[in-house]
Formats: sequence, C-alpha cells, structure tokens
Amino acid sequence: MEQEDSPVPQSAGREDFGKFQHGCEHYRRRCRIRAPCCDRIFTCRHCHNEAMTSLSNPKDRHELVRQDVRQVVCLICNTEQEVAKSCSKCNVNMGEYFCGICKFYDDDTRKMQFHCDACGICRVGGRENFFHCEKCGSCYSTPLRDNHMCVENSMKSFCPICYEFLFDSIKDTTVMPCGHTIHLECFREMESQNQYRCPICSKTVMDMSASWALLKMEIDCTPMPEEYSHEVSILCNDCSHTSKVRFHILGHKCSQCNSFNTRRISTGDVNEN
Repeated sequence: MEQEDSPVPQSAGREDFGKFQHGCEHYRRRCRIRAPCCDRIFTCRHCHNEAMTSLSNPKDRHELVRQDVRQVVCLICNTEQEVAKSCSKCNVNMGEYFCGICKFYDDDTRKMQFHCDACGICRVGGRENFFHCEKCGSCYSTPLRDNHMCVENSMKSFCPICYEFLFDSIKDTTVMPCGHTIHLECFREMESQNQYRCPICSKTVMDMSASWALLKMEIDCTPMPEEYSHEVSILCNDCSHTSKVRFHILGHKCSQCNSFNTRRISTGDVNEN
C-alpha cells in the first residue's frame, strides 16, 4: 500500500516529478525491478523475496540476488529499460538515492544511505557514522570501533531469536559483549523477558552485578539442610573455569569470576567432604 506523502512543489525540476508518491512498504521509489531469476516485476527485492519464499512448492522458492538485476520499469511513464538513475524516456530520477552496484533506488535520502565496498551492499545511517570491521565482516557504528569483541564473520549469520539473516537485514543490529550479533529489537525483547545469556554461547550479555549480589544475599540467608551438604562440580559459562562449590538450590557462584551464570557438570556425592 502506497503512503500518502506531500506532493513535490511545482517549482521542483523534472527529475523530482512524482517523488515520494510511489513505492512499497519498504522503499519510496519511482520504478519497479524485473527479477532475472523468475522474469517477474516487483517494486523491490524484499517484495520479491516475500512473495517467492512463501510459495507452496518448496522447489519454486528463491531469493533475488540484487546485483543481477538488469532491467527496471519507470513508474512515471511505464518504460522498461536498463538500470540507471534517470529514466531514459521521461528523465525523472527513479530514485533520489541510486546505487548502480546494488541496483538500489530510494527517494527517502533521510536514511543517509551509502554503499560499503567491503560489505558489497548499501547501508543506511551515514558513512561517517560507521566503520567496516574486517574480521566481523560487516559495518558497525563508530562507538564500537576498538570497543567490541570480534567474532569472524559474525554478521554473516542468522539472528539467534528470529532467525533472519543479519548481514543484509534492514532492521537495526547490535553486538553483544560476547561478540555475537542480534537484532536490536530482539535483544530488547530478551531484556524484557529477563533473559541475560547469549542464545549462542550462553555468556552473560547484560550487567548482572546487582542481581548476583541479591542472589548471594539470598543464598547466605538460606542454609541448606545437612543431607544436602555436599560439593558439586560446576562450569562457568562466562569464564569457562571449572570448580567445586557447596551445593545450593538457588545457584552456584564461580570461584574465578564470581558469576552465577554457571551449570553443574557433576551431581557430587552426598556428605562428601
């Protein structure tokens, strides 16, 4: 469904005719693309992928490779032509922002689009606000420069919550302290559900110091009965240290880093000293 946007002032040039008046739920643009994979016309690759990946026959499902697009159809004069920023017939800009590598059009330049050669795709948010991490294989916001744990090709993976491929997702992503990546909205959903561990490696990804202090207080105030007075072996999910600690029903603290993000790796023997 097209949005109702303000018309372009009459004083605007021919290249701005129809700006913001065409497109889809994903982008404002004045052209459609012909998908070379199925020879069908869609407003954008996301429209194509949503339609093609929902087909009943799994053999027919596929996604569009953006760089393979060769033909577009101008939405102002309906002329099909080779990929270019301006229509070869009516001279309007088919997208105020245009990338000839990604075959990408968008009238809404407030997104501050830019093409990253290292990523091989267009990003949003302004080139000056991002840097490309060679090891992680993707662009990150500048506050993360020298301030994140690198995991090789971490962005070329699926969000551990919603399973959408992260590298070319149009949703905001974030890097957890462990180095694994996740959609920002999925991470916030984790927070709201008090899920403090990385879904991939189980390391603590939030500040749990207050929670650990409260848990220690509860443990100190709740002595275990004599029949449960034995040691168990634990593995710390945060520092990978193994140790033996006194069993307690509420939790076990790592003797190395003091985290309660641990798991038992042996049951221990009752009344073992």
